[in-house]
Amino acid sequence: MLSSHPPLRYITDFADQAVVLPVVLAVCVALLIQGWKRGALAWGATIIGTFTVMLMLKIVLIPCGTGQLHTPSGHVAAATVLAGGLAAMLRRRGGSVVLPVSLLAAAIIGTSRLVLGAHTWLEVVLGALVGIAGASIMPKLAGLPPPGLNVWRLVMIAGLVAAIFHGLHMPAEAEIHGTAWRLARLLDVCRANQVRL
Repeated sequence: MLSSHPPLRYITDFADQAVVLPVVLAVCVALLIQGWKRGALAWGATIIGTFTVMLMLKIVLIPCGTGQLHTPSGHVAAATVLAGGLAAMLRRRGGSVVLPVSLLAAAIIGTSRLVLGAHTWLEVVLGALVGIAGASIMPKLAGLPPPGLNVWRLVMIAGLVAAIFHGLHMPAEAEIHGTAWRLARLLDVCRANQVRL
């Protein structure tokens, strides 16, 4: 159960799936409209890959995790890969801003998740590592942006879509938990942890 802390609840809601998924789609469409097919493909593949890794980690760790590691933070992974991915789209030749931007997103959303009691330190760090890995892969897949790409339009679109959908919540976590426990029972794994239910 999340503790009540309105300012941090406001911040953490930006990384809810109900906000993240429309932002991902909007940026992908904006990249396609601007003619950067390789960038759109890299964006979509990296985001889907990051979310898939997080889903698999949750399905394994929810029933089989120990100590402080049961449900890695999908909010942190999503915020990290999105912020780092947008930074990848902004970069030109020269130094990379992907890692610093990813770390900043992980720190902001991670802190909100910790204070709200949604995750432990290990769960936040694991989410951040998965998100940073995705954000780091994205520029390698995308290559350099084409010269005519309006990168600030991407940021404005992402911000506008996030503002529109902010406050909505997708109940995906409950479905993931249920699926993880059903699979553990079906596969007869992590039997010691199943006594919790």
